[in-house]
Amino acid sequence: MNPRRAQRLTRLTDALSRGGSLRLAEAARLCGVSEMTVRRDLAASDGSLMLMGGHLVRADDPRYAPAYDLAAQQDSHYGAKRRLCQRAADFIEPGDTLFIDCGTTLMPLAGLLADKGELTVVTYALNVANAVSSLPGVRLVLLGGLYHGSSQTFADDGMGEAIRRLGINRAFLSAAGVHAERGVSCFHFHEVAPKQGAIASADQRLLVVDESKLGVIRPAYFAALADFDVVITEGNTRLELPKGAPGPRITAA
Repeated sequence: MNPRRAQRLTRLTDALSRGGSLRLAEAARLCGVSEMTVRRDLAASDGSLMLMGGHLVRADDPRYAPAYDLAAQQDSHYGAKRRLCQRAADFIEPGDTLFIDCGTTLMPLAGLLADKGELTVVTYALNVANAVSSLPGVRLVLLGGLYHGSSQTFADDGMGEAIRRLGINRAFLSAAGVHAERGVSCFHFHEVAPKQGAIASADQRLLVVDESKLGVIRPAYFAALADFDVVITEGNTRLELPKGAPGPRITAA
């Protein structure tokens, strides 16, 4: 990033340090540049600032973070999610210890585990835990902490380190946004630690996403695409990776 752009972003970050918002025109006047330049600066930034309704806000300000409701997402793209999980299940071997992420994308995977032999499932998501708890041959490790009802997840400051101490064969991750250059992101900042812990400790890292997530940036960044071994997505979509950059194997469902 060039020094002038970095200076402008620092100035805008400082202006928003106590919360609130800036109209795009005000942000441009503050930096002495055009509104288009401010937009380009934001596009090249780390995502800590974002435009919402013509106003510049901090992405980590809970008043402006986009809302995610698990119940509302339950039936969204269900057919695609099931096809993706059927492809994901092909990677599982008897005896595996699996990390299964939160959200609704990976819920169909829980129903495909019964015929996979003895397995251990590690999760911090209550909906996933409920789905696998009664499956024969599946041992459940539910990571605890403060419960967040909107995503049915638990959060704890030490969760990332606890996951790193586990031997995980395959980590199945979901995301709310996947961008070729800006990486992989989600809505909730409390999900970052367990996701990163699973990525750091798993022998194989698999990202499972339907086409609605591609090209999207959400507030909480947690990984680069290069951090995954496999991306499982829909066959009629194409995920463009930066030229010359290391990347995962793209597998179509």
